[in-house]
Amino acid sequence: MSEGYKPARQRSTRRGTLGTAATAPVQGRELRAQGRKTMGRLLDAGMRVFAERGVHAARVDDIVRAARTSHGTFYLYFPNKEALLRALAVECAQELDDLSTTLGAVPADETGYAELRSFLDRFFTTYRHYGPVIRAWMEGQVEDREVSHMGVKAFTDIATALGKRMREAGAAGDDATISALMALLERFAYFLVSRRLDFDADDTLDTVATVVHRGFFAAA
Repeated sequence: MSEGYKPARQRSTRRGTLGTAATAPVQGRELRAQGRKTMGRLLDAGMRVFAERGVHAARVDDIVRAARTSHGTFYLYFPNKEALLRALAVECAQELDDLSTTLGAVPADETGYAELRSFLDRFFTTYRHYGPVIRAWMEGQVEDREVSHMGVKAFTDIATALGKRMREAGAAGDDATISALMALLERFAYFLVSRRLDFDADDTLDTVATVVHRGFFAAA
């Protein structure tokens, strides 16, 4: 939804262990500028192919063709498509983990609505960009337990941040309420991505922000 979105590898952000795992080549050596550029092109191509064909149907041939590179180049960075999916999943987990730290106070007034709307914009934008990866998580297609745990932790951190802000606003921040809110946000985002619906971005944000602000943050 946000036109200015760029993946973590294209921005200056806190990366830590997750970022290192996401961008390190198979051989474990540090990438130079050209190598990082090639890696980014392969990851972007993989994301497009996974979105168009699905994880199971996607082939290395498809990714190589989309990246306009050779099989030799692909295998220099990844042993198979599952390794590429893992790199994308690690990057996605980092993005969601970072997102959980960005939500400010959400009082029951216009400033709270604006803060919530901005946060939801970032959430839906991240979800849309990494839709194929998150779908693979939700549908059990990421077999790496460590990476699956990263996804669970990332969404849990977002839920924790929302619950904290609810309680600060004087609203119910119990487990049931937080779970209901997360189910609403995640399933709605999943519906948008999986059905490839092109709703008006501003109308969508206005509607969801209003529902969440009034229903979960006790706004008038």
